[in-house]
Amino acid sequence: MLSHFQFKPLFTNKNIPGWNISFYYKKQRFTGIYHQTGKIEWTTNPPAQEDIETLTSQIHELMLFHVYE
Repeated sequence: MLSHFQFKPLFTNKNIPGWNISFYYKKQRFTGIYHQTGKIEWTTNPPAQEDIETLTSQIHELMLFHVYE
């Protein structure tokens, strides 16, 4: 499970979609860019391949709850 999830807009004009995200998973910090399409562009070392699908799903749910609500 990921923890300490944070996000902030990429652009000063908050109507333009795109967010910087950061979180901890398995005691390691990850950062990335969450695009409006749900695609995540990792800006640090990406998580292990077997964890990417699970993390992408969890991040998408968090973004739906916090941003699109």
